[in-house]
Amino acid sequence: MEKYFYTFLLTLLSLTIYAQTTSTITGTVSTKGGATTATVRIEGTTLATTTEENGHFTLTNVPTGNRRVLVDAIGYVPFRQLVSVLASNTPALQIALEADRLNLNEVVVSATRYDVNRKQSPVIVNVIGSKLMNATQSVAMSETLNYQPGVRLEVNCQNCGFTQVRMNGLDGSYSQILMNSRPIFSALNGVYGLDQIPTSMVERIEVVRGGGSALYGSNAIAGTINVITKDPIVNSWEINNNTSLIGGKSLDNNFSFNSSVVSEDLSHGATFYGAKRSREAYDADGDGFSEITKLESTAFGTKAFYKFSELNKLTMDFSAIKEFRRGGDRLNIAPHFTDITEQLNHNTIMGGLTFDQYTKDQRTKFSVYGSAQRTIRDSYYGGLGGERTAADSLLAANAYGTTKDFAFVGGGQLAHTLKNEDVFTTGIEYNHSNVDDEIPGYSRAIEQNVNSTGIYAQYEWKPTDRFKALLGGRFDHVNVSGTYFLGDISRSSDASVSAFSPRVTLLYDINEVFQLRGGYARGFRAPQAFDEDMHVSSVGGDQQFILLGEDLKTEFSNSYTASINFTKAIGSTQANILLEGFYTDIRNPFTYVSQGVIGDNLRLEQMVNGEGLYVTGSNIEIGLAPSDRLTFQFGGTIQTNRYREEQELFEGEDVVDGDPAVFTRNLVRTPNSYGYFNTNWRVVEDFGIDITGVYTGSMIVPHVVRESGFMDLVQSREFLEMNVRLSRMIHIKSSFSLELSAGVQNIFNSYQNDFDKGARRDSDYIYGPARPRTYFFGVKIGNFTH
Repeated sequence: MEKYFYTFLLTLLSLTIYAQTTSTITGTVSTKGGATTATVRIEGTTLATTTEENGHFTLTNVPTGNRRVLVDAIGYVPFRQLVSVLASNTPALQIALEADRLNLNEVVVSATRYDVNRKQSPVIVNVIGSKLMNATQSVAMSETLNYQPGVRLEVNCQNCGFTQVRMNGLDGSYSQILMNSRPIFSALNGVYGLDQIPTSMVERIEVVRGGGSALYGSNAIAGTINVITKDPIVNSWEINNNTSLIGGKSLDNNFSFNSSVVSEDLSHGATFYGAKRSREAYDADGDGFSEITKLESTAFGTKAFYKFSELNKLTMDFSAIKEFRRGGDRLNIAPHFTDITEQLNHNTIMGGLTFDQYTKDQRTKFSVYGSAQRTIRDSYYGGLGGERTAADSLLAANAYGTTKDFAFVGGGQLAHTLKNEDVFTTGIEYNHSNVDDEIPGYSRAIEQNVNSTGIYAQYEWKPTDRFKALLGGRFDHVNVSGTYFLGDISRSSDASVSAFSPRVTLLYDINEVFQLRGGYARGFRAPQAFDEDMHVSSVGGDQQFILLGEDLKTEFSNSYTASINFTKAIGSTQANILLEGFYTDIRNPFTYVSQGVIGDNLRLEQMVNGEGLYVTGSNIEIGLAPSDRLTFQFGGTIQTNRYREEQELFEGEDVVDGDPAVFTRNLVRTPNSYGYFNTNWRVVEDFGIDITGVYTGSMIVPHVVRESGFMDLVQSREFLEMNVRLSRMIHIKSSFSLELSAGVQNIFNSYQNDFDKGARRDSDYIYGPARPRTYFFGVKIGNFTH
């Protein structure tokens, strides 16, 4: 009996102790605008809850003692407070959140392939959101990319408006474009696709500079640009129309909409978005040939989700884009009757499915996904070249072509958070792309298949609260099989490449103000046709094509970065200063050498392995927000880029008085300095002024000056493109608002003034801002607030 008594006593005592070691925390979360939806959690535990509509929250079963409470809400600075949790009557918390005016605490996915707070990410991630898109009155994704350090968008063709984005000085084929974190933005899409994605489809764009092959495989040497389409979060709708006059004379009109519907229990929802654009061609110098193409485009898409339970989710996205563009002369007649025409009809569909499954403790997430893209392009690259002979007419009529392009990616990923909050991620991914490009009149054909299988793993190690390391790597096996024809020249490829791409990134919080980051990443590119190779330009009335050279070797890179970040609230001013240094060394770089004229009316550039090159420099980013109504953001890049030995750009003739070979040690079309600024001032609650601008430093631009293909290396001038936008919000009722906007883009008309003229111009001789002075007016209605 005595034994049972002691057992009962011990049990009662243990229950009493347990009851005394847990308690309840209550409180209210508010902002200047009133209550907001926030997540409240106890750091180091799985205890978490969300606030009610009035901002109130209750956390039960909280262990007694000193506990750190963390409060997160979208658009606000995370709040941390040490709370003494008592066994009973713990005082209620009154938490006031401060707006994250510089968006430093956004959740991003591109750096790690899972959700992470931007400020806590070991890899620097820049985010382009709706605020910047509105400030620049951007109607296409390409128009916003200049507003990030180390990133520069350039136009490469007068006839067709081919654009590419350069990161840290390297051309577009070194950057991986992702759609909703999937690499389905193919080589063909890279030629014109940056202009085809309307901002009405885009929730945000995440930019990661530096090697990304450890996560995303081949071609992510300079960095990654991840386009995240709009998510259904709350019930909303918006209709927008923007009208511009390019150079004060060419009309550019864009109509767009987006709408989201979400169920009351947040178990399912969908977003729909679309855009219709019509742009007239613009002739800058009055020679009858366009510098900005005529453009007609229509885009539509949706993104939807369904939660079977709180532990799993199915997400679907789909987009369809149709675009027509045409440049050259006499745009109202059939292309083969003109002197020079480049005309493209694109039909693109892309989409994907993702299924996410969590374990009950939500520490493990397993995802399976599949995404695909299909593009059909009808093209015309040709014209009479200023001549009118029967042979010219026959060739011009045969300059029509067709391109079919398909890309698919499928895979699975596991992300597990350990008890010490370290995160282990691993996955397998299969990529396939196929392109079939044919222009029979020029005997031009590219048929290429690329198959790649990658396995990756990554460990986020957090040995202390202040130190974090991201250790990982990816093994890829890539097979490229293709045939490439131009006139009487043929090439074939059946190459298999295996590459291991490691990455090490470190983050150290010196204190609450200063952060240090450093990293190393290895990348690679297999020999294959890239976006530039799908583009055809005209020189001297002839068409210029790019063909892969023989015995191409795989290109490898080693990238190093180091940065220091200062973040502090000084009185009411939020400040952020980032200084980053980078160095990228590339072995066997793919470069292009002009071979001059071959056959009749064909010019050849050949892709070869050049001498090694390096790009080194620094990026700076400064953000200041004195109040909720005023923000300043500045950024810039200073860099040096050099081939280790002189690189041949034009293959000279070994004859007396022939045109000599042309060499350079510098990367062409790459300025040593460039930058941006962005100022947003809400003068009063419903009236705002946005002043934005882009600076482009002097650079070397090749200019073909003779029919042989001989070129001058021109030193361009500097450009400062400055934009002003005024906006006025009118609240008609609580769920209906009207916004009127107007302004001027490139207000000082900083624009190239030495374009080549006429049918025999070098269409690639184009640089500087994408448009001259442009006036715009916008109208937007919806249930938005700001």
